[in-house]
Amino acid sequence: MGTRGAEPGHAGPDDDPKPAGPVVRLEGVSVVRNGSVLLDDISWSVGPDERWVLLGPNGSGKTTLLQVVGSSLWPTRGVVEILGERLGRVDMRQLRRRIALVSASVSRSLRPEISALSVVLTGRHAALETWWHEYTAADRDQARALLQPVAPGDDTFADRAFGLLSEGERQQVLLARALMARPELLLMDEPAAGLDLGAREHLVGRLAQLAADPDTPPLILVTHHLEEIPAGVTHAALLRNGRMTGAGPIARVLTTSAVSGAFGVDVEVECRDGRWTARSRGTRTGTGAGADAGTGTGTGTGTGAVEATGAVG
Repeated sequence: MGTRGAEPGHAGPDDDPKPAGPVVRLEGVSVVRNGSVLLDDISWSVGPDERWVLLGPNGSGKTTLLQVVGSSLWPTRGVVEILGERLGRVDMRQLRRRIALVSASVSRSLRPEISALSVVLTGRHAALETWWHEYTAADRDQARALLQPVAPGDDTFADRAFGLLSEGERQQVLLARALMARPELLLMDEPAAGLDLGAREHLVGRLAQLAADPDTPPLILVTHHLEEIPAGVTHAALLRNGRMTGAGPIARVLTTSAVSGAFGVDVEVECRDGRWTARSRGTRTGTGAGADAGTGTGTGTGTGAVEATGAVG
């Protein structure tokens, strides 16, 4: 894929061609745990050049869906094909090596004392420490190049302890680690969660650069907030109560009515210069089709009514 060359993000001579078919295909996928339906009859596909965002309120199934796509969670029923391999017919340990994940769980698993450079290097073999593998000079050069956008011009950044970095810097280092793996599929679970405005915008800008690079592998981003969607994301999916309520080209999916229905709150959705926003239009009531309650406790009485659950974005 595009990160296999000498310079990160640019194709090298040993790159494999992009697959012609979907890199992710789910058909009738459900996940049931302890009697609770976490995913309900999901059918979905991701093409080789697509950049997706998964949106929905807490408990809607976003992270569960990402775990299925990352081959770390076995569905209760349905067909799952990832990178041309069908779950149940492939060694999932080998499949996971072709997928990179940016997640808070990775951050919590790393020693605070490990350097930023070593964190990125561990991504080559999906390890948590560098002493388990050997790394070439080319590996170290690539790791430093991947760190360059995090702190431009700071030659000492690579040697700083991961635990002493700001939250925004840690997320950028984890992104560099994911790219170091030369993945064929890049998954990100709320990478901007907990970041202040400056750190969020720095990260979103970096993600926009990756989204615009044709050599970046297909990516799937999970978030609660439309403001965290980088420019260049091509497709979106909305989830509510374990079901996918909409999926397709982003401008067609992220409409005011669709986002309001998914989150159960009346919002106005706008897109300007490739960036999305959603702000509350206040409470709404009604008994017609699709009406929802504006109090956070009641529900509309019409077909498709949903509960108000709070602000989105």
